[in-house]
Amino acid sequence: MSVSPSPATSVAVSGPTQAELLDFVRRTAADAELISSLPLDPEGRTWVRLEGPGGSEAWLIGWPPGTGTGWHDHAESVGAFVTASGELKENSLAARLPADGWKTLELSDGVDRERRLPSGKGRSFGQHHVHEVLNESAEEHAVSVHAYYPPLPQIRRYSRSGQVLRLEHVERPEDWQ
Repeated sequence: MSVSPSPATSVAVSGPTQAELLDFVRRTAADAELISSLPLDPEGRTWVRLEGPGGSEAWLIGWPPGTGTGWHDHAESVGAFVTASGELKENSLAARLPADGWKTLELSDGVDRERRLPSGKGRSFGQHHVHEVLNESAEEHAVSVHAYYPPLPQIRRYSRSGQVLRLEHVERPEDWQ
């Protein structure tokens, strides 16, 4: 199966919109007292669950130098995130993947996107958004705020080799809460 670039599509949701989630994470990332309260671990990511708007799920996440998420998506949830301190990099795919029934996809040329997100910068995204988030700094922690609606039903994890994307496993909320 080959996947080509697709135009952006809008998704109707009954809860907070992508714009509302982005507004929430921006306001939350500007709360210096909250951001500085996150315990940072030199070895692994740390996180604290936050109260998100309109029934959304929100997280404050600390990223030690050199850490990242690996390729993943948030299934049926829309979301937003903002870097509160440090800088993050997001690699993403501008392609709509099939929701189910596949293990390996060959990606077409032109689907890769890269964003640098210094402190105060972020973005929102729609359902099935495939990306990886990285703290490429060798010395500085990064902290970010994330929000998803509906609350994450699952996270699908992928491996990538060149233009081949492979579904590796699916995590459920009990795996990260």
